[in-house]
Amino acid sequence: MWSLTRPDAPSGRPVLVVDDRVTGATPEVLAAGVTLGMPRREAEALASFAVVLERDAAEEARRFERIVAAVEELVPRVEPVSPGLLYVPVAGAVRYYGSEVELAERVAKEMDRLMGGRMGGDALIGIADGPFAARWAAASAKVGEPLIVADTAAFLSRLDLSVLREAMGGDEMIHTFRWLGIATLGELARLPRDALASRFGKEGVLAHRLATGEDRPVDPREIPEDLTVVMEFEEPLETLDAVAFAGRVLAERLSKALRQRGVAPHALVIGVRSGEGEERVRVWRSADPFTERSISERVWWQLRAWVEGPGVPGGIVRLTIAPSDLSGEGRQLGLFADESSRAETERALARAQALLGPDQVLQGRPQGGRLPGERVSWSRWGEEPAKPDRDPAAPWPGATPPPSPALVLDRAVPLEVEWEDGMPSRIRLGSRWEPVLTWSGPWRLTGQWWNGRPDLDRYQIVTSVGAILCVVCDGKAYLAAVYD
Repeated sequence: MWSLTRPDAPSGRPVLVVDDRVTGATPEVLAAGVTLGMPRREAEALASFAVVLERDAAEEARRFERIVAAVEELVPRVEPVSPGLLYVPVAGAVRYYGSEVELAERVAKEMDRLMGGRMGGDALIGIADGPFAARWAAASAKVGEPLIVADTAAFLSRLDLSVLREAMGGDEMIHTFRWLGIATLGELARLPRDALASRFGKEGVLAHRLATGEDRPVDPREIPEDLTVVMEFEEPLETLDAVAFAGRVLAERLSKALRQRGVAPHALVIGVRSGEGEERVRVWRSADPFTERSISERVWWQLRAWVEGPGVPGGIVRLTIAPSDLSGEGRQLGLFADESSRAETERALARAQALLGPDQVLQGRPQGGRLPGERVSWSRWGEEPAKPDRDPAAPWPGATPPPSPALVLDRAVPLEVEWEDGMPSRIRLGSRWEPVLTWSGPWRLTGQWWNGRPDLDRYQIVTSVGAILCVVCDGKAYLAAVYD
């Protein structure tokens, strides 16, 4: 559970690391019934005593880079899947080191040296036929005791259906199988594949393939040279923002070339050349074909790991992304899915971001607050949204009543308002005065004097030319928002 190796994880306390689902948990939390991949709300209810930390996948990838580099010294062509999970093709290495046992012991010894026994840092190693079986062999291993599977089909047959959660993207199909009386992969493997295909479609076939020990079907093709995208820089890139921007542009260029060919890669080869001539290459692999978003994500993770980790001496003068293990299978869409429109929208946003810069295309996410401008949390489009500062599900008494305004100003603008007996009578819009047709309020918002935030009164005011939200502070009126 690589998520637990983060430096801010409190030592000696139960810890739960989450995004939408559980990505890491200490033994005390697991003993309470929490499992990896469990929905966040369910896990927090079971382990209310735990310290909850929000996952930062890019930071995890940066820290994982030194582990990848260390294993690569022992076995070439390592393929990281996600931070904390690494696939290594061992056929050639076994011949070199003499046996699978010797290879596993060497890797385990190197991991123990690097991790130094930190919480969550013990390496679990499994060797089996295929990535899926090897991944669960590692999960079944013990620290210091690599698990080498001799009979992959027999090993898989004993596993609970919950191991399919990652591949299935959730628990819905697993619950259906359990309702049908199927509890293990062995019981699932004994079902006819054509029956699963007719009942569950593509997902049913995938579940059966994994249960029977067949890895994902890949149609490797020769990579045309024009699918490898390259960008060179006269002035070396040294800042993380500049590197991230270049990586996003190059990832978009690769995605466009892949769309034109009608293929998708199962592996990405990311390489850089430094100003001092040093070459670095890393291969990222995925069981499912990479999407446009996941390509950008993996490129960002790797570049950040290189720049913020060991650094790139002399800056980056050349950046390369090459697709590998190309597949033309694609994926079956749902009956009402409109993936083409979604993909076109994402491409348009990526192009706008490439032209304007990463901070000019943002995505909003609801958060708690009492003023309209406080109720949206902004983050860069294409990156993992930041955790809201304020819980949107909290009651927030005193919040501005609905309806929500259509336009919220970044900064309140002074507004001239005439009052009669404490009621707004007219407001000045540009060079003319507009009479107030109707209004509501005031709603008093008690400020935080210790933080320099005074009390506010809010008014919703309607004129013949539109409706506005007016804020009055220390006797002065300000335009805060406009209603549609």
